[in-house]
Parts: sequence; structure tokens; C-alpha cells
Amino acid sequence: MTTTLILIRHGETLWNREGRIQGHLDSALTAEGISQAQACAARLRAETFDHVVASDLMRVRHTADILTAGMNLPVHPEPALRERCYGAGEGKTYAELDATHPELFSRTRATDPDFAMEGGESRRQFHARITGALDRIADEHAGKRILVVTHGGVLGIIYRWLNGLPIASAHKVDIPNAAYNRVAFDDDSWKLDVWADTSHLTVKTFEDG
Repeated sequence: MTTTLILIRHGETLWNREGRIQGHLDSALTAEGISQAQACAARLRAETFDHVVASDLMRVRHTADILTAGMNLPVHPEPALRERCYGAGEGKTYAELDATHPELFSRTRATDPDFAMEGGESRRQFHARITGALDRIADEHAGKRILVVTHGGVLGIIYRWLNGLPIASAHKVDIPNAAYNRVAFDDDSWKLDVWADTSHLTVKTFEDG
């Protein structure tokens, strides 16, 4: 019995464009982000879903509302699918943190899986939260087709997990806003079927983490 999850990152936000760390904070979708979500929604109309789950942060909920318009399915909020919490780093640009806390931020992002900025999550904690949530969703909706709307960092964890990469891997992951990703769970194992498909989009945006 195969359980299929279609994974969509939210549309571009103002802070994505500014290179500002969002984490558990929020910023609105840009006009481009709304267009990306609408293009993805048009693609998803050719598919059927049994369940929709989304991070409860505003940028994802807005994207999910666009994606599910006309589906007659409720969007179930799932806090476990939130972006990684960067604590004191949230709201700052990558350039600002690289200038003021280069060693700390480098350890937070990749090189040290057990280090976290003040008030934030370590990469290992984040990995456990996301993989646990995905396993639980697949178990609760076995044999179903599930639309999952979430964040770039979440997708980065999933990609590394399913490809057997280390938690603190420096491997760059392609994670466009509103791209189409598909994974499947069958016979107690996960498989990555489609990744970073942007054939429905005219503009690609990238951000890992």
C-alpha cells in the first residue's frame, strides 16, 4: 500500500527576497510569491488528494489557501512542519549574521549538528522533528495522497534524509519556492520520486535552510 506525499514550499516572501532569516517569524508573500502559488495550484488541479496538511505559519497558510482553492478539502495546520527555529538570528539578514557572528552562524547552519543559536533549534533537533512528523503523517493516512505545504528548511531535511546524507551535510539542495516535489512511503521505506520540478513556473528561486 503506497502513501504519496506531494511537498510544496511556500511562495516567495519579502524576507526571502531580502535574504532575511524567517524561522518561526513571518513575512508576507510577494506578488511573485502569489503568482508562484497560483501557477502551482493550476498544476495541482490535475491531481486528487485525500488530505491537506500545512505548517501553521502565515506564509505557508497563505500559500496553502491558494493551492487548495476549489479542492473542497480543509487545510489542517501542523506546527511540527514549521521552519527551523533560529532563535536570536531570526529577522536578521544572512549578511548581518555573517558579519557579527560568523562562527556561530556557520555552526548553526551546517557544520555542527548539535549547536543552536540562543533560543533556537539544533540541526539534529530539527531533523528529528521533521522526520518524526513525516513518519506520523504517513502512518495516519496510509494509502492516501497527501498535499503537504511547508518550508525550504523542512524540504532540505527531507531531501538529505531520503538520500542518506549526513544531518550536517554541506551538500547544496535545490529548493525553489512553489516547486513540485513528490515522495512515497511503501513497505516501510521512503522513496523520492520527483524533486524541484518547476515546469509550471516561469521564475525559479533558491534557498536552502
